Amino acid sequence: MKKEYRIKKNEEFQKILRRGQSFANRQLVLYYFNKKDQSHFRVGLSVGKKIGNAVKRNEIKRYLRHALIDMEDRIRPDYDFIIIARKPTNQMTFNEIKKSLTHVLKKTNMFRH
Repeated sequence: MKKEYRIKKNEEFQKILRRGQSFANRQLVLYYFNKKDQSHFRVGLSVGKKIGNAVKRNEIKRYLRHALIDMEDRIRPDYDFIIIARKPTNQMTFNEIKKSLTHVLKKTNMFRH
């Protein structure tokens, strides 16, 4: 995933968390905020310290980024996302995380029709 498609700044995170809508399942929380006239979606990832050590947290972020790259052409471009991983993700494989991410994206109508 290209760096310009990532959300890094705290102000942007806070704006999406405050103004955006959310949806969650057991493994992931998805906050999304509509930004008109954006050519590509942007995403911020958050994996808290309760989930595991740095190696495990980075692995989960890698899995999430890879899943987003796999689904990139299906996701609507005019949104910013924040994906927050919950505790069960530390026991999950890549395919399970991808399935969970697909679930929250489908439920929030983030896939192109």
